[in-house]
Amino acid sequence: MTITKCLWFLKKINLIQLQNRIEGQAFKAASQGATKLSLVFSKPPLPSAQDCERLADSIEKNVLTLATVYYWLPKSQGITLRRIARDATVEVLEGISQLIEVILNTPLQRYPSHLGAPLQFFGFPSLSQEQLTSTGGVWSSCDYIHRLPQDNQAAVLSVMASYSAVVKDAIEEMEQAQADSQDPFSDVLDDDDLDSRGNQDTYWSEEDKQLMAPCQGLMKAGKACLKKLSGAVKAHGKVDSPECIAQLDDLADITKEISPT
Repeated sequence: MTITKCLWFLKKINLIQLQNRIEGQAFKAASQGATKLSLVFSKPPLPSAQDCERLADSIEKNVLTLATVYYWLPKSQGITLRRIARDATVEVLEGISQLIEVILNTPLQRYPSHLGAPLQFFGFPSLSQEQLTSTGGVWSSCDYIHRLPQDNQAAVLSVMASYSAVVKDAIEEMEQAQADSQDPFSDVLDDDDLDSRGNQDTYWSEEDKQLMAPCQGLMKAGKACLKKLSGAVKAHGKVDSPECIAQLDDLADITKEISPT
């Protein structure tokens, strides 16, 4: 490894360590902010205008910090890694937005006695089910930060794993549909659609059956290719230079062609 590559790699390590530390703090603060927001609006009386203003400022600070953490992650560390970090950040922000909307649309209520001790055990004396669900969603999204890929190699492998699962599901669905001697499309169409089409497409035609084997073969070949590609990336993928990182991003983009959106 050349001196230039060594310096670049050391800089990358320091950047990742700093990024992880800041990300952990930012997402932890967002989780705590969601909890505080829920508790403040869990029971009468409503917080004062000054308290609401301070709480709003705190939530705004959390949101801006999360956005800043994402933008601090440079593209040079990998586009795939950056996209995953973006998606994780957006999920937290959407969760906070949903929680605020739920609180605005849910009147304050007394403690629901029929629910008994479970809510008390978790420290939420009067939260509605919607608030509990939304708060838990923010917690889950914030906790996911600890499971994010640490570099672009891991990010690309996670993309390949997700598309391998897509191919696996498609193969299983096709096998299930092929084994079903009744209507092969009954589980994907509404009842109204079933009534309107009469007996059209309610069985496998000979032409359909002739296409099944090649389709299954194509999907199984794709599954095998993904398995070999993932093994190669895991064994030989590197993130010690911008060129290697860019190659990994190219492989991730190619993988996405399996099921483009």
